[in-house]
Amino acid sequence: MFTIGDFARHGRVSVRMLRHYDETGLLHPARVDPFSGYRHYTAAQLSRLNRIIALKDLGFTLVQVRDILDEKVGTEELRGMLRLRQAELENAVATAEARLVQVEARLRAIESEGHMPTNDVVLKNVPAVRVAELTATAASYEPEDISPVIGPLYDELFRHLKAAGITPTGPGIAHYEDAPEGGGRITVHAAVQVSVAPHREGLLHIRDLPPLEQAATIVHHGSMDTVLPTAQTLAHWTDTHGYRTTGYPREISLECPENREEWVTELQANVTKD
Repeated sequence: MFTIGDFARHGRVSVRMLRHYDETGLLHPARVDPFSGYRHYTAAQLSRLNRIIALKDLGFTLVQVRDILDEKVGTEELRGMLRLRQAELENAVATAEARLVQVEARLRAIESEGHMPTNDVVLKNVPAVRVAELTATAASYEPEDISPVIGPLYDELFRHLKAAGITPTGPGIAHYEDAPEGGGRITVHAAVQVSVAPHREGLLHIRDLPPLEQAATIVHHGSMDTVLPTAQTLAHWTDTHGYRTTGYPREISLECPENREEWVTELQANVTKD
């Protein structure tokens, strides 16, 4: 048998944690000295300890862990719990990865301060364009709120177009506006150029986007998750040249290969002179 200290070392846990597991009924010592109160464990109990730690690391509460180990949870229920937890962990990883991308974008914007290549900005007229679009609402204009909305919205748009027998004739055009309900929420329009008559068909809207008489434009290379430095270059140019923007920039998908890092997107900001 092992003393509680030795068992803690073998199990790579703290003595305090073993005492807590004893008090909560998760892992009782194999023997408790009736005179000294010292706890003693066997090597066979490492198996239960490993299961406790593994289930706890998966996010289960200690009550759930005890029920699982004591077989109060059936096989199917346990499988469902594990699948749910797997999905939660995968979502947490995806969220963390997206946050890291945004941190990198902010760092690039900071590093480029003072020497942004504003000569990449072109002022031009953008004519009206016929588009098919679907609309949804995002919680804010922050990338972590826009990205989960715009991607699935485009997937749904192309499904609608296929079902309606409509073939796109030009690039995708994502555009945004403040949502009517306010609170910082954004109305997201996933659009693509088409050449059919304007109409509504369920959620699908065929309409003409108005022209931009003066648009400050810049081309972004790479995933839209990293667009921040490019967008802020456009903002610096606008301010330096005495313009102000009206509304949110349109995003014109010039090239959209499978590798998002090879995307080419033009930002078009409607501008007027101050």
